[in-house]
Amino acid sequence: MKLVNLKDEQQVVSFVEAVKIGLGRNQGVFFPPSFERIADIDALLALPFAERSARVLHHLIGDELPQDTLDDMVKRAFNFPAKLVEVADNQYCLELFHGPTLAFKDFGGRFMAECISMFNQGERVTILTATSGDTGAAVAHAFYEKENVDVVILYPHGKISLAQQKLFTTLGKNIHCYAVDGSFDDCQAMVKSAFLDDEVKQKLGLNSANSINISRLVAQVCYYFEALAQLPKSQRDKVHVSVPSGNFGNVCAAMIAAAIGLPIAKLSATTNQNDTVPRYVTSGEWQPNDTLESLSNAMDVSKPNNWPRVEIMLERGDFNKHDFYSRSVSEARTQTVMQELHDKGYLAEPHTAIAYEGLALDSQADETGIFLATAHPAKFKESVEDVLNHKLDMPKPLADALKKTCLAESLSADYNALKTAILAKLN
Repeated sequence: MKLVNLKDEQQVVSFVEAVKIGLGRNQGVFFPPSFERIADIDALLALPFAERSARVLHHLIGDELPQDTLDDMVKRAFNFPAKLVEVADNQYCLELFHGPTLAFKDFGGRFMAECISMFNQGERVTILTATSGDTGAAVAHAFYEKENVDVVILYPHGKISLAQQKLFTTLGKNIHCYAVDGSFDDCQAMVKSAFLDDEVKQKLGLNSANSINISRLVAQVCYYFEALAQLPKSQRDKVHVSVPSGNFGNVCAAMIAAAIGLPIAKLSATTNQNDTVPRYVTSGEWQPNDTLESLSNAMDVSKPNNWPRVEIMLERGDFNKHDFYSRSVSEARTQTVMQELHDKGYLAEPHTAIAYEGLALDSQADETGIFLATAHPAKFKESVEDVLNHKLDMPKPLADALKKTCLAESLSADYNALKTAILAKLN
């Protein structure tokens, strides 16, 4: 798999190199210069989830990883389902929260852990990542107690749900967490600064587990194939997928799936009130505002790292820009849609409600709609119970985590403070 740094086209790397490097020169993300289509999609969709996913990944990655090796990696990583649930006529929810940390990022986090463990061959590595909610838990659990791997997680203090936080801040051992006095964008900027610091990179063997890492991105492609595999063949012709979007990795994965042949006719990248991309799509002006706190906190991102990947795919025609939609959903409307879904018999947290609204805004009557549920409603227990006046039962992983002590340390939104802390702890 040949990958080009989108900010420095002279830096061309393999899949293995890109996974180990994480972020390229000039803070550029790696991406393929083109995609090849899969010939027989129907035959692929007839396969079981894990077997199909390994073939999709082999198609994307190429011969750097033999098919039998990928088969084993995927069986270990994707040992839980992605479920397609019918909510109304021609409207389905793809539930991606049936993994160990009850969020879609379990898919990418666990596959990345398989890759890092294989590629580093005993060399020490430090995974440094920022989280707006679910990445932290997925990455922490995927790498927990893995040999020669330390994980450093930054999160905005007080701006993610308690359930999200406790899933990763209570593990300890090789998982090191910092509650940053700032926004997710502040955390993300600190991570980027670390990757520009040669001293830190050299001493700690730095890598990132954000969706900027190509291993996480390609893993996410697989569950879009699983979604359509669960649809009747008669409903696959005009599929409209709506993705709740913050850092835009998830919708980028959907676009890659379409580029290699999956029949996704329309895509909606639906945001909350942090609406940098919807405004950009309308005006052509890239003008990030200060990040606003919202009910859908995992999408509280004003400067999405994966947007350059999405934009280049639209520019070069990998996906028809006229079939790509991006709208923002207000806080008030989010709550209304949560109630509307509840009235239909479907319990949704805020991110899922936003995806459903994105589907409703741009769907046509002859389309099959799929909206993504990226997290279990119980991860947002307080807001769901408040909006719906409905008492939630806590799944065991969350109930157990909530009983444990938070081990995170406080940190100012300053890169030098981070550098001092992690060099003292890990060097």
